[in-house]
Amino acid sequence: MMERRSVELTSNVKVAVLIPCYNEAKPIGTVVADFRAALPAADIYVYDNNSTDGTAEAARAAGAIVRVETQQGKGNVVRRMFADIDADVYVMVDGDNTYEAKAAPALIDKLLDETLDMVSGCRVTEIQEAYRPGHRFGNWMLTGLVAGIFGKRTKDMLTGYRVFSRRFVKSFPALSRGFEIETELTVHALELRMPIADVDTAYVDRLPGSDSKLNTIRDGFRILKMIILLVKEERPFAFFGSVGVLLALLSLLLGAPVVVEFVETGLVPRFPTAILASAIMVIGVLSVITGLILDTVTLGRREMKRMAYLALPAPARR
Repeated sequence: MMERRSVELTSNVKVAVLIPCYNEAKPIGTVVADFRAALPAADIYVYDNNSTDGTAEAARAAGAIVRVETQQGKGNVVRRMFADIDADVYVMVDGDNTYEAKAAPALIDKLLDETLDMVSGCRVTEIQEAYRPGHRFGNWMLTGLVAGIFGKRTKDMLTGYRVFSRRFVKSFPALSRGFEIETELTVHALELRMPIADVDTAYVDRLPGSDSKLNTIRDGFRILKMIILLVKEERPFAFFGSVGVLLALLSLLLGAPVVVEFVETGLVPRFPTAILASAIMVIGVLSVITGLILDTVTLGRREMKRMAYLALPAPARR
């Protein structure tokens, strides 16, 4: 049933498979072959990101369309792919052969049948080496943090296997440089309140000799930094308002003894503390005002992104 549906799907809808790659010469041939079998009518693009192990040659030999992005980092590659490629549906997958290609038709069917803009392939595995405990915990923690701030609508924010509509791709600004790109993709969908969904997909271990490029600690902090940046950009009143409240509390903590002493004695012997408390309170008030102003600016930016998103048709079978 899936094979018949796949042929019907790809003959009516232009599908592009986008594979960002850095030093994946060993698995990339298998990845390209598997996606060609699962989506025979799709165009398969491999974007090489300064690989030194012959990734581009291996991908070309497997039949992929190979292009190059010289700015290092997955975010830079995704920005280039989204800008260059025109299609109705985009399948983005890592080139490490850890995601099942045969799930792609089901993900695309869900996107088209339910008129969605993003379908995430949520990783399901019992293999410890495939999905290391550190990565699993970091994903759970960061996904929960984003869910608490922007809304809980996905259970695997950092998956590298996603299907997008054209209107998602062409309205996505892609500002990240590295592995933070998955966080930005998720927040973009949540902020514009796009229709999205999750589909469980098998996640397997890498082939022997293929090493993960993700560093749990370093990239975890980069993703956390991106979340903080996105809160500042997308929730400025909450961000600057929280800073203002903290400064106001600090000011009251420092200034209360001075005020009590003045009420009791009529004297202000600790002028430096009084001046410091006053200055901190002024900064706190300015922070809240800044948040209010930027909140209005953010609303305008969100409306512009929404209009760019609505300028393109919803995903559908032709």
